[in-house]
Formats: sequence, C-alpha cells, structure tokens
Amino acid sequence: MKPTARLVRLGVLALAILGGTSPWATSAFAQEKAAPHRRDAKRQQAWLENEVRHELVMLPFYSVFDNLAFRVEGDKVTLIGQVTRPTLKSDAEAVVKRIEGVEAVVNKIEVLPVSPNDDRIRLATYRAIYSTVGLDRYALQAVPPIHIIVKNGHVTLEGVVANESDRNVAYLKASGVSGVFSVTNNLRVEKK
Repeated sequence: MKPTARLVRLGVLALAILGGTSPWATSAFAQEKAAPHRRDAKRQQAWLENEVRHELVMLPFYSVFDNLAFRVEGDKVTLIGQVTRPTLKSDAEAVVKRIEGVEAVVNKIEVLPVSPNDDRIRLATYRAIYSTVGLDRYALQAVPPIHIIVKNGHVTLEGVVANESDRNVAYLKASGVSGVFSVTNNLRVEKK
C-alpha cells in the first residue's frame, strides 16, 4: 500500500471518529445532548408539582375536612381526593387548568354526601384530635396537616405528622368518637 493511500485512509478514519459517525461517538454525543433535556424534563415536572400543590392549598374554602391530592404525568394532571363542597371540586379543576404547562386535567375528586350525622362526627373528631396535648400544635397551621374525611360514619385520616406516636394518638382519638363505625389511618410520618 502506498504511503499516500495509507494517509488518506487514516484521515478518513480520523474524520469518521471525530465527526461522530462511529457508533460509540454517536451514542456518547447523543447521550451528552439528551442529558440536559432529561434534567430539564425532571425540573419541569418538579416545578409543575409544586405549582399544582400551591394552587390547591391556596383555595379559599379548602379545609381540614377536605383531602385534595394529585398526580402529574407529563402535561396531564389528575386530581383525586374528597371534598365536602361541590364548588371546591370545580374550583380545584379551574385553578389547575390555568397553570402554565398543564394541557389536560382529569378531575376524579369525590364530593362527600351531605349528612348531619357526618357533620357531627367531623366536628367531634376535630375536637378530639386537635385538643389533645401534643397534637394541638398542628392546629396552629393555616391548613392543619391532619385531614378528617367522614363518609357515612366512616372516618379516614389523611395527611402528614411528625412522628409515629402522633400518628397513633390521632388514630386512637378518632376511634373514640361516638358514632364512628370505622377509622382508616392514612397519616404519613414526615421524613427527617
């Protein structure tokens, strides 16, 4: 092989490698280009979740007797939970639809039935939990973190508490309320 032909082949090989036409160069280049996009997508997802959470908590009639939760899947937000007022369900959907980046909202929020007995149980459970020494500190927040959901005499506790002891005490206090058929304790312990 002539030296000139060898140099030409080496030059073509070098250009192929440096130009990104080899399989390993292409995948490394593609991964490098895609990494910021993935980071941006994760950052966008986290921003969207924070915005949705903020808008839901800021609803004027959102109370300790309502439970609003959501799932974000790309640009679609699914609202779930239970509310005592039908207007809160429609208000939640309306504020989430206005958030930049939200293309679709699926509203699966359940409106709890109107019942004087459930209202009595709500108030009695609220008093039992939030008047207990140790749990009373949670009542000082704008929207207390222990949500009391009552449906046909069945109580569900939703939210976040500081430790396992608070979780157990809230359950015991709710279980002791007269007229309660069952208590489901979905309280989560805050991560340290």
